Amino acid sequence: MTEWLDEDEQRTWRAFLAATRLVQEVLDRQLQREAGMPHTYYEILLRLSETPGRRLRMSELAAQAHISQSRLSHAVARLEERGWVRRERCLADGRGNLAVLTGEGHAALAAAAPGHVAQVRRALFDVLKPDQVEALDEICAAILAGSAGDTLRG
Repeated sequence: MTEWLDEDEQRTWRAFLAATRLVQEVLDRQLQREAGMPHTYYEILLRLSETPGRRLRMSELAAQAHISQSRLSHAVARLEERGWVRRERCLADGRGNLAVLTGEGHAALAAAAPGHVAQVRRALFDVLKPDQVEALDEICAAILAGSAGDTLRG
C-alpha cells in the first residue's frame, strides 16, 4: 500500500524540486552565456581535470557525473568535436574507452571556472546562513547515501 506524502512532506518535496531545478537552470544559463557550454559539459571537464592523467573510464565518468552511459557518450562526442576531450581504448584490459581531457579542454574549463564559481556562490551560498550550509551538506550526504542502491539498480 502506498504511503502518501503528508502536507508538510508534500510542501518540502515541491520546494526541493523547485530549488534544485532553479539552481541547475541558473548555472546552465550562466555557463551557456559566458562559456558556450551546458552545465553537463562543465561537470565532465571538471571530473576529468580532477583525476590522475586527466582520464577516466567512460563508465566511471558516467557514474561520477550521475548521468547515463548514452547521455555521456553523446556529450563526449560533442566535447571531442570541440577538441576538449578525446577517447582512448583502455590499455589495462583492452575493453572499454577512456575519456581524456585535452589541453584545450583544460583551458576551456579554466576560463569557465571563475564565472561558474561566482554563480554557484550567488545562487546557493550567498542566500544561506552558515548553519544552513552545514545542514544542506548533511542532507545531501544522507540523500546520496540512501539512494546509492537505487542508482546501482536503475
